[in-house]
Amino acid sequence: MDKHIGPSLWTSASSRSRENTKEHRDPNLDLSLPYRTLTADANLAEYITETPSGTIPGPPISRTATEPDAPRYKLVTFQPRDPENPRNWSSWYRWYCTMVVAVTCFVVAFCSSVITPGISELAEEFAISNVAALLSVTVFVVGFGVGPMAFAPLSEIYGRRIIYGSTLLLAVIFIIPCALAKNLGTLIVCRAIDGIAFSAPMTLVGGTLADLWKNEERGVPMAAFSAAPFLGPAIGPLVGGYLVEAKGWRWTYWLQLILAGAVWILITFTVPETYAPTLLASRARRLRKETGDPTPATETDLDLRPLSSRLAIFLIRPFQLLFRELIVLLISLYMSVLYGLLYMFFIAYPIVYQQGKGWSAGTTGLMFIPLAVGVVLSAACSPLVNRHYLTLVAKHGGNPPAEVRLIPMMLSCWFIPMGLFIFAWSSYPHVHWAGPMMGGLPVGFGFIFLYNAANNYLVDSYQHQAASALAAKTFIRSLWGAAVVLFTRQMYDRLGYQWASTLISFLALACCAIPFLFWRYGARIRARSKYAYSGDDEEMSGSSDEEKGKSSGSAPRGGPLRNEDMDQDLRRARSYVSNP
Repeated sequence: MDKHIGPSLWTSASSRSRENTKEHRDPNLDLSLPYRTLTADANLAEYITETPSGTIPGPPISRTATEPDAPRYKLVTFQPRDPENPRNWSSWYRWYCTMVVAVTCFVVAFCSSVITPGISELAEEFAISNVAALLSVTVFVVGFGVGPMAFAPLSEIYGRRIIYGSTLLLAVIFIIPCALAKNLGTLIVCRAIDGIAFSAPMTLVGGTLADLWKNEERGVPMAAFSAAPFLGPAIGPLVGGYLVEAKGWRWTYWLQLILAGAVWILITFTVPETYAPTLLASRARRLRKETGDPTPATETDLDLRPLSSRLAIFLIRPFQLLFRELIVLLISLYMSVLYGLLYMFFIAYPIVYQQGKGWSAGTTGLMFIPLAVGVVLSAACSPLVNRHYLTLVAKHGGNPPAEVRLIPMMLSCWFIPMGLFIFAWSSYPHVHWAGPMMGGLPVGFGFIFLYNAANNYLVDSYQHQAASALAAKTFIRSLWGAAVVLFTRQMYDRLGYQWASTLISFLALACCAIPFLFWRYGARIRARSKYAYSGDDEEMSGSSDEEKGKSSGSAPRGGPLRNEDMDQDLRRARSYVSNP
């Protein structure tokens, strides 16, 4: 299909096959675009181009037509300063939408941990073991890994607003039977549904921010958001501890209902649709209805993948990347260790302070404050990290190797084992309470740096496959985070406070080798990969000419030749900061 799209970066399906070959780096890469629901030859310039006429030439109406003057579809675009384009909304309103989705993510993460101080009381009321009661946490976290497999494709077809509204409403409804549960079975089923439903905002928020902000504007909004998924779990036990003491474990669910209901109202009734393909598809339908002209269309009307192909990409591709790609596997394992550590703390803190020092659940919750402070501090430093990355972009002529994304990870990875060692060896009952508490500060500080660096490295390494790589990482980390909750107490009982935490410390310390491994060998690994991007002119500092030749010469090449305009676009696109 011949597409006349002016200066766009579209390339033929043969040179950009997303199924079997590596891709040429796309300077206009934006993960918010529907790469996985559209065919490989779809004209994505429609979604990133503003034209005075509001359209660009599309494919011939007749697929068999070869004449240059054959009737063509008109692909609908935004116009300059188009008020329907979310990136043209006023700054204050874009910030309002950003904070609403960030608060929504905070509430979702808060709901995952606020119930942990009431586990013992729940177990006593239902006459079950603590391990069985902890299943209410486990199934919720498992839902975080399962839900995105469905909600990501649905959002690319139907838009973000309907997914936000419907899933949050479902979550709100199923919090009620949790608060009224008379047995563990009801609690587990409803918490599992809540976990799946609540995963949708966590899945969509990165795309929403990409809808609202241009690449060069996105650093600060992403920093504001990035703290939310980690701050919520840190604040949950603090609030839950006092609430359980005052009102009982059921009130941790009533509080969830109040908070989730509030953010559902805000995001459903005050945040409009932001997804460009959905907005343009609606405009195309309106134009066809108003003018009677059947030619206004969008790529979602013309080049939607068959359902079987979409299912394969969304359900099978993440596991192909997970088990075939060393980069995806090791980065996913590293992030799983960190995610499991976060949920391990929900069990370890009560063991150290309630069981070891005889404290109440509410006072124990105060010990999570340094962890939350560390998260906020790292979020505040995120724009500085992005600014440093832009200097590296300029240093490499606008095309830095993906491995430069690992620099924040190589520097911050040491904070996690450092904090764990402090927590471990100051957790004796006779040692001052401030020791284990302050161990949470470096752990919280390291979280966001590691997660953002890992996400960015996967995005830069896998380009249009990146969404599947991130899905694989989310799935395996959620399973591990859910499992850790079930064996943490037994691990502390068997190994003791100090050696149980030390075991996790050594595991986190061993994972510090991963970013250094990919710094040294990442380019060569990607050159031999079926899915990863390996650029024509990527080069690592200190690599020999022979190594550069090996890493750049072993992969099939495709895509258009670069020119000055593309280089300028590339510099803008490289400032992209992905969601955690």
